[in-house]
Amino acid sequence: MKKRLKEKIAESLTSVLPITAIVLLLSFTLSPMPIGTLMLFMLGAVLLIVGMGFFSLGADMAMLPMGDAIGEQMSKSRRLTATLMICFVIGVFITMAEPDLQVLARQVPAVPDLVIILTVAVGVGLFLVISVLRTRFGLPLSWLLVGLYIGVFLLSLFVPKEFLAVAFDSGGVTTGPITVPFLMAFCVGVAAQGKESAEDSSFGMVALCSIGPILAVLIMGMFYQSTEIVYTPFSIPSVFTSQDASLQFAQGFPTYIKEVSIGLAPILAMFIIFQVVSLRLRRRPLIKMGVGVLYTFIGLVLFLTGANVGFMPAGHFIGEALASLPYNWILIPLGMVIGYFIVAAEPAVHVLNKQVEEVTSGAIPPKAMSLSLSIGVALSIGISMIRVLTGISVMWVLVPGYALALGLTFFVPKIFTAIAFDSGGVASGPMTATFLLPFAMGACQSLGGNVLTDAFGVVAMVAMTPLITIQVLGLAYKYKTRRVTEVTPTEEAILTDDIIDYTEEAQRHGKDTGD
Repeated sequence: MKKRLKEKIAESLTSVLPITAIVLLLSFTLSPMPIGTLMLFMLGAVLLIVGMGFFSLGADMAMLPMGDAIGEQMSKSRRLTATLMICFVIGVFITMAEPDLQVLARQVPAVPDLVIILTVAVGVGLFLVISVLRTRFGLPLSWLLVGLYIGVFLLSLFVPKEFLAVAFDSGGVTTGPITVPFLMAFCVGVAAQGKESAEDSSFGMVALCSIGPILAVLIMGMFYQSTEIVYTPFSIPSVFTSQDASLQFAQGFPTYIKEVSIGLAPILAMFIIFQVVSLRLRRRPLIKMGVGVLYTFIGLVLFLTGANVGFMPAGHFIGEALASLPYNWILIPLGMVIGYFIVAAEPAVHVLNKQVEEVTSGAIPPKAMSLSLSIGVALSIGISMIRVLTGISVMWVLVPGYALALGLTFFVPKIFTAIAFDSGGVASGPMTATFLLPFAMGACQSLGGNVLTDAFGVVAMVAMTPLITIQVLGLAYKYKTRRVTEVTPTEEAILTDDIIDYTEEAQRHGKDTGD
């Protein structure tokens, strides 16, 4: 156990170190940072490294096995109505407890926090039901995505512009570090009894659950047509001594202990109910899961405290400082570099890469996934900085971007489409909310722009670009398969659609041998 924890912390060190080095370099050159803010950032980086290590190990030991066990058990049920009702409840409660959603709700002062949280939670619950139906009956994901996003963009024509960025951002924040591991494993479990191959239907649940909040917030926005949304400026805490810095973290810990406790409670409650009613797992795996839940709790508390207390002020300050330079265009290339490296520090990204590697038996390696995600996030931050500098509407980017992403779904292997649309929600996690969004907000404030229309939307951009880059990876795979393998068109279609014919056999063998 200790050896695995050390390995996980070492992995997280390599993930967090690059963005830490970039921020330090900027603080000594282009954007000299106050010593207090720099102190908060460095302490936050330490908490991120340790927290991500604990979280990754906890997810492997508890969150993934629990989600898979519940999903597989539900897939065996013949009572479809009861199954769908349970799925709706799961979706609502785990979303209401998501820490990133609490942050988003506080950013819209014209609407009560509870209204936004309930609206988003119901959206996720309904689309979790749709996702289970899609898996159960083998509905094509591409056509579902096309139809739903057409509905999203048509509805956006009737909503105040201040709600547009918030709506699209809500689709990213609801798939955070608590939700993603459970939902992805839950999807794999449900896929075991679906009409599609288990490989093709093992992804896509996060993708569909990201659409629900967007539609729900857009509909809510139609009822707030006459409401003016006012942005409350961010204030960097005053820190002058090491004691001040430690006090900031001491004040933050109780908040995130409460948020993580509330976030894990619905998942634990659901697992306990299933354990008593139908799972009846033996004592040893239950103890292992219990230890895993404890590791997950410790990891998320450390990670979220480090990100919110340490990284948020640094991101805001750097964005503000760079935008005040005579050559503020430098925001674009520097933003792309930051985006390229910061996605590696998202805890749920490691869960996605591991899940993809396991489901495809290594056919899609983690390095290819990581590179595609990094390129996607780099592009999204570059475009976001162009928006901050020019003030162009987020819809001028999202509409063609999603049109391209949806068009690609008809040309790439199905599994790449599902992984790509899942990855959008995974990439837009707490690091986006606590560093990239404040970075854009600081730059926008310095330039005198409208923060709600020009800076908000960063989460939406980060959630969109991986849809394109990972599907481009799918096209490259398809082309490589065509070049290397001389087969008939029918055989080629089988290769490109299913990736590797022996994947399911390998998975069954793994279960039989207890691996």
